[in-house]
Amino acid sequence: MQFRLFVIPGTDSGESLDQLNKFLRSHRILEENHELVSNKNGSAWHFCIKYLEHNPNTNQSYYKKVDYKQILDEKTFEKFSILRTIRKEIAAEEAIPAYAVFTDKELAEISKLSEIDEKSIQSIKGIGKKKVEKYGSRFMNNLNEPSNKLQSENNEKSTFVD
Repeated sequence: MQFRLFVIPGTDSGESLDQLNKFLRSHRILEENHELVSNKNGSAWHFCIKYLEHNPNTNQSYYKKVDYKQILDEKTFEKFSILRTIRKEIAAEEAIPAYAVFTDKELAEISKLSEIDEKSIQSIKGIGKKKVEKYGSRFMNNLNEPSNKLQSENNEKSTFVD
């Protein structure tokens, strides 16, 4: 268990409040106490946050690490890698863990799809309409060009000349 203190001045431009909100979204909060403190220099909100530090070894016995490079073929793994990069960007922007966007298992299933659209993404176990609405377009837009390149490479290789 950890503690973190935040002070949000009454004259804050929003930067300190954004920092607090980002912290709250990215940690498991146990307790929050706040108080408005006023003195001759002005007033400020003081927040004391009690939270759990993320320990990657905590759940290790429950989950076995999967090496998707060995499971997926080369082209599918390439799509999987692109999807992971997009997921990482979204998670950083929203200050949430990457698995909250999509899990590796879900990304692997998406990368196996021949056509990536809202309907096909939503057909994957664990992915619902809300996730598709929130994140689907970003994945589809970023994969359009690479998937077209992959398709054109496959078409070139499969053309036979008599």
